[in-house]
Amino acid sequence: MIATDSLADWLGARTDAQLVKLLQLRPDLAVPLPASMSVLAVRAQQRASVLRAADDLDTLEFAIIEALTVNEDARTIGAELMPLTRTTLHAQLKDRVTKTAFTAALTRLVDRALVWQVGDDLDLTPSAAEALPWPLGATTALPDALTEPEVTAALATVSPPERALLDKLATTGPRGRTRDAAPGTDPDRPVPRLLAARLLHRIDDETVELPVTVGQILRGEPVTDPHALAPPKPALVKNAATEVNAVGAGEVGELLRDASDLIEALGALPAPALRAGGLGVRELRRLAKQTGIDEQRTGLLLELLAAAKLVEKGLPEPTPDLDSTDDFWAPTPAADSWLDAPPATRWVTLAQAWLELDRMPWMIGLRDAADKPIAALSAELRVPHAVRDRAAILGLLAEYPTGTAVIPADIGRLLAWRMPRRRRHFRLDVVTATLAEAAVVGLLGRGALDSAGRALLHGSVTDAESEMAAALPKPVDHVLVQADLTVIAPGPLVPELRAKIALVADVESAGAATVYRVSDATVRRALDAGLTAAELHALFATHSRTPVPQSLTYLIDDVARRHGQLRVGMAQSFLRSDDPALLAQVLAAPVAETLALRAIAPTVAIALAPLAEMLDQLRKAGFAPAGEDSGGAIVDLRPRGARISVRPLARRPYRPTPPNDDQLAALVTELRAGERAAGARTGRSVRTDGTRTGTAATLALLQLAARVGRPVNIGYVDAQGVATQRVVEPLRVGNGQLDAVDPVSGATRHFTLHRIASVALLD
Repeated sequence: MIATDSLADWLGARTDAQLVKLLQLRPDLAVPLPASMSVLAVRAQQRASVLRAADDLDTLEFAIIEALTVNEDARTIGAELMPLTRTTLHAQLKDRVTKTAFTAALTRLVDRALVWQVGDDLDLTPSAAEALPWPLGATTALPDALTEPEVTAALATVSPPERALLDKLATTGPRGRTRDAAPGTDPDRPVPRLLAARLLHRIDDETVELPVTVGQILRGEPVTDPHALAPPKPALVKNAATEVNAVGAGEVGELLRDASDLIEALGALPAPALRAGGLGVRELRRLAKQTGIDEQRTGLLLELLAAAKLVEKGLPEPTPDLDSTDDFWAPTPAADSWLDAPPATRWVTLAQAWLELDRMPWMIGLRDAADKPIAALSAELRVPHAVRDRAAILGLLAEYPTGTAVIPADIGRLLAWRMPRRRRHFRLDVVTATLAEAAVVGLLGRGALDSAGRALLHGSVTDAESEMAAALPKPVDHVLVQADLTVIAPGPLVPELRAKIALVADVESAGAATVYRVSDATVRRALDAGLTAAELHALFATHSRTPVPQSLTYLIDDVARRHGQLRVGMAQSFLRSDDPALLAQVLAAPVAETLALRAIAPTVAIALAPLAEMLDQLRKAGFAPAGEDSGGAIVDLRPRGARISVRPLARRPYRPTPPNDDQLAALVTELRAGERAAGARTGRSVRTDGTRTGTAATLALLQLAARVGRPVNIGYVDAQGVATQRVVEPLRVGNGQLDAVDPVSGATRHFTLHRIASVALLD
C-alpha cells in the first residue's frame, strides 16, 4: 500500500471544499484538529476510523475495495501486476455495473479518503480490506453458490448433526477447521455430506467455509448476492394518498384514546416498578385487562409515554393507597397538559418520541439470555442503533411517491445491499416489527408513509401537525341517543361535550364511532360531580340528533330523586337528612356500627370515618348519599389520579459535538496554516519558556519582523490548550497582542502574546 507521506501529499493537493467534505463525512478526523496533513493522513488510516467510515458503504463500493485489495495482495506476493487505474478497474466490473454508477461509487470512496489516486494509479487505505462484509473474493470471483430457493430446499433435508454444524459456523464465523475435508473421508460423515450438497465450500484438506447465502438464511438476514452490483428493485404497491392518510388518521385516533386510558389507569393505581427498573408481567397484564388493550400494544404505549415524559418512575403523590417507599410507574404533571392539547399536537408528541426512541418495544415478551421474558420499560430493550435503523427503514419508504408501499422482505434486501455491514439489523422480523410500530403510531397507512409522517421525517413538526389535523375527522358536537340507553358519538366529540358525556356514561365500544352506555352508576357519578337533573336533561336534549327516549328521562329522574337525600359532611364527617325516618333507618342498619355513627339531632348524625369512606360504605349498604361542602352545595369527590414529578435527566457521558460547516471551513484554514508552518525554512528563532528574558526576546523578534515586513512562523497555544504552528506577517505589536495578516486569506488575525510559545523568522 502507498505510504502515509503520499497520502499526506494527496490530501494537501485537495481543495478546501474537498477537505471540508472529507471532515463532514468523517467528523472523527477533525476532533481534535490535526496539526498537519501528515497527522490527518495517519488519522485517516487508523483502523477504527476506517471501519466507522465503511459502515454506510454499499455493495458496489465494497466491490471496488475488494478489487483493489485483491490486486494489491497479488502484487505483494510477487505477481507481475500493475496498479489498478480507474479505466482498468471499470473494465473488470463493467459487465455488472454502468459507468455512471461506477463513477459515483468511486467518487464517494475518494471523498472519504478510503481510495485516492496518485498519477493514474488508484490506491486503497490498508484497513479498508478489514471492513469487507464477506470473505475476500466474494464479489470478484465467479459465483459458484446455490440460490436462495436451492439453499432453503437443501436445508430442509439435512440431519440434526449437520444442521448444528451449519448453525455453529453461521454464528461464530464462516470458516472452520476439520480433517473431514480431506479426500477419502467417509462420505456419510456430516462434513462430506454438506460439501456434496454445496452447503459448505472446501478451502483445503483441513478448512471448510460456509457460503454467504447459506449463512444469511441461517441467521435470518435478508439474502444479498455480493456479485449483484446494482441495487435490487423492490415490488411496489400503489395506494391512493387520501386512503393512506385516512388509515393513518384512524390509527392516530385509537392511539390517543388508548394512551389516555393508560394514563388514567396508572393515575388511579400506579404500577410498582421492578428492582431492575422495568414493569412486571403481572402489572402489564393488569393494565391491559383494565384498559381493554392487548399486552403488546400496552407495552408499546407505555414506552412511548415514558419517552415523552408523560409517565415516569418514582414515588407518586398523593399516595393514599401506596404504603411503600419503592418506586412506581405513574403519570407526570405533563400528562395533564398533554390530555388537554389538540389531537394533532398530542400525536406529534408521541410520534417524535417513537422516532427518537433508542429502544425496541417490539422485543417486549421475547426471551433474554437467561430465558426470562424481557419486561416493558426495562434496560434490556435499549439498542444503540435503534434510532438509526428506524430512520433507514422509514427513509427508504420516503424515497417513493406518496401512497407507495414496499413489502418488508424487499425493504430488508434493499437496505442490506446499501449497507451490507449492517445487514443483520434488517432481518425480516425486525423490519416487519418496525413497520407495525410505525403503523400503530400513525406514520403509515396501508404500509405507505402518510403525509403527516413524511413531513415529520423531513423535520417539519409544524407541517406534520397541520397535515395530521387535516386528516383527522372533524370533531362533532352531537350524539345519537338510543332507546337501550346507549349514546353513539358518530365521530370524535368536541372537548366540552366529550367531558360531559364521559361523566354521565361509560365507553362500551370504541372506534370510528364510540358507543357509550348510561346506567344508574354513571348518572349518580354525574350528580356527584355537581350536575343537576335539569342540566342532564338539557345536555341530551341539546346535543342529541335523535329524540331522547323516555327510558333515559325516567332513569335520570329516578336517580336524582334518591340522590342527595342524605348529605355527608366532615366531623371527621357528618350525615344529615331532611327526612328523620330515613336517618333513623340508616342508624338502625349495620353500616352505622361500621362507621360509628352517632345521632346529634333528629336530622343529623356524625361519624369518625372520613368523608370518602362514609360515602363508600353508605352506597354499599344500599343508600344513595351525596357529599356537600360547608355551604350545603354538592361537591365533586371523584378520585384524582396520582402524579409523579419528572426527574431531572441523568447526566449523559461526554461525546464531542461534530463541528458545523463554518467551523469545518475554519479548521481547514488552520490546517493549511499549520502545513505551511511545518514546511517553512526558518532563520533566526526564539522559543520562550515563560521567563522575563524569553518574553522580551519574543517581543523584540516580532517587532523586528513587523518593521522589515518579514513573515514569521509562530507556535501558538489557544484557550483550549491546543498548540498549532502557523505562518503570519506581523503588522504591529503592543498592548499584549500581536496583529498579523494571514498571507493566504489576507485576513487580519489577533494573537495574545503570552500564548505565543515560539517565533522564527522565515527566509
